[in-house]
Amino acid sequence: MTAFGVHTGLQNTTVDELRDLWTRIEDHGFDWISIWDHFYAADFGGTECLEAVACHTALACHTSRVRVGSLVYCVGYRSPAVLANAISTIDHLSGGRTELGLGAGWAHNEYAAYGIPFPSAGERLDLLEESAEAIRGLLRQDRTSFEGRHVRLVEAACDPKPVQPELPIWIGGSGEKRTLRIAARLADGWNVPFIAPDVLAHKKGVLAGHCADVGRDPAEIRCAVNVGLCQDEDALRAQFGAMADFVRPGVLIGSPDQLVDRIGEYVEAGADQLNIAMRAPWDLSLLDLASAAIDQLR
Repeated sequence: MTAFGVHTGLQNTTVDELRDLWTRIEDHGFDWISIWDHFYAADFGGTECLEAVACHTALACHTSRVRVGSLVYCVGYRSPAVLANAISTIDHLSGGRTELGLGAGWAHNEYAAYGIPFPSAGERLDLLEESAEAIRGLLRQDRTSFEGRHVRLVEAACDPKPVQPELPIWIGGSGEKRTLRIAARLADGWNVPFIAPDVLAHKKGVLAGHCADVGRDPAEIRCAVNVGLCQDEDALRAQFGAMADFVRPGVLIGSPDQLVDRIGEYVEAGADQLNIAMRAPWDLSLLDLASAAIDQLR
């Protein structure tokens, strides 16, 4: 059965607004709420953005039923061992509802502003692969040793372990050559944002091919897609700013019936989970609309 969630951006909002939003999402019966990992606005439109680990913690403490995820933590911003310890603690705070998403990172303006090295895409993907492997070991093994180009662990412990014996680890991104292969090797879930249903179906096929190469059943990896939801073109540009053209293929626009049909296309394309991606200023009427459409599909 397809799960439905809401991905809540952390830019240009307040903690009180987020708490109210999370309550409304959970009350609507969604299965999942996630946060992102940025220091600045993701559309390059400003610098006001709440921090991810702190908000993930608040989400875990404020909710009682939904899965609480991250889409996705940038591996260039934190030591994998430090992040693993934070996630394990968040899982205890949530009562075993936490999920961890990891990505290679792309917001070059944040790297530059904070003095964080921004290497080539290949090196960032190397760091993603090493970090995912190291974090997987830290969360699931008593002691972990790892020697990579970027990550080194020596009999490292992450205690206490998460409540969940196998806390789900997601890999985020659309790259077919490296990102999907990393997902095939190391992920429990793969997340991709703002693509059309036919593109999702194609990329699922690429993921299946990588799974065959590494000897893994692709059914073991949940596939989630993040989609926008806007009333019209003006609303699309107001919400996504400079990224409007980039995200348009994965934005739901139209009547309630059209919305139901489009969500159904994603389900038919193989989405195990569909997340409505929202950011401030929050249009709660769209959340109500999405919930009503999803109710028709359940």
